[in-house]
Amino acid sequence: MAQNRIYTVSFSAVAVTVAVDLFEIRPVSNKPCEVMGLFVGQSSDAGDAQAELLAYTVIRGFTTSGSGGATPTPAPLNRSDSAAGFSAETCNTTAATTGTTAQLHADTFHVAAGEKLWLPEGCEWEASAADTSLVVRLAAAPADSLTMSGTLYVREQG
Repeated sequence: MAQNRIYTVSFSAVAVTVAVDLFEIRPVSNKPCEVMGLFVGQSSDAGDAQAELLAYTVIRGFTTSGSGGATPTPAPLNRSDSAAGFSAETCNTTAATTGTTAQLHADTFHVAAGEKLWLPEGCEWEASAADTSLVVRLAAAPADSLTMSGTLYVREQG
């Protein structure tokens, strides 16, 4: 049985042509959040000869939210769980800005393989209402349009 207060935020088959904020979560007061896992991939360049590596960063602390994407409702893994308190956005084409930020993680993934990352217990990326937001950002535009999908696993405390 799924543990309580774990939610997924996902997007599916989105055309990505520019650097985007793949995920943005905004915790509410007294309910800090921690990211447990990140999965991102694409389905349009399976036979592409271009061995493109995509860089991404995880940043905490933006006070101005991004825009131009979607606002999915976080889905509880436990079907009996209550609705999430935090809000989420995906694939914002205008990046989140302003604030006292901290870069928590930076990495790259091969466009053909995608990124499948489970964070070890105690190493989750955390944010609270005081931090305002946590963003997973594609650092630069892909070489060509990619049809991307992704899921972020988020535990909400409180």
